[in-house]
Amino acid sequence: MLSFLYLKYKSNKSYFYKKITMKKTLVIGASVNPERYSFMAINSLLKKEHTVVAIGQKVGEVAGVKIQTKQIPFKNIHTVTLYLNPKGQRDYYNYIIGLQPKRVIFNPGTENPEFYALLGINNIKVEVACTLVLLSTNQY
Repeated sequence: MLSFLYLKYKSNKSYFYKKITMKKTLVIGASVNPERYSFMAINSLLKKEHTVVAIGQKVGEVAGVKIQTKQIPFKNIHTVTLYLNPKGQRDYYNYIIGLQPKRVIFNPGTENPEFYALLGINNIKVEVACTLVLLSTNQY
């Protein structure tokens, strides 16, 4: 499910509101290590007020987001952002497809043409990009 944020702007003595759509995001490959990009992504997503859920190898917590170690059947996932190498992704193919997200972001180092094809067959958009860059340039 998408959530919405309304921002109030002032322009020439009048106010207007802009509706911003927030995307529920699943971070796979999450880590509590502040030097990891998945850790940075969780924090950046939260700063942009997206709802975040996470799966990693170890239980932990990042900025209030609990890292799960099992493939939880989360509901209403808009975006999955990957921080797993292609070999590690294989265990998640059916899980991610079953979640039916609108898109899967393949961050640098996670590129996987085999998985791109499977996602395409299931009408899930593939985006080869960096979540941190997309967020910082308001392209997320």
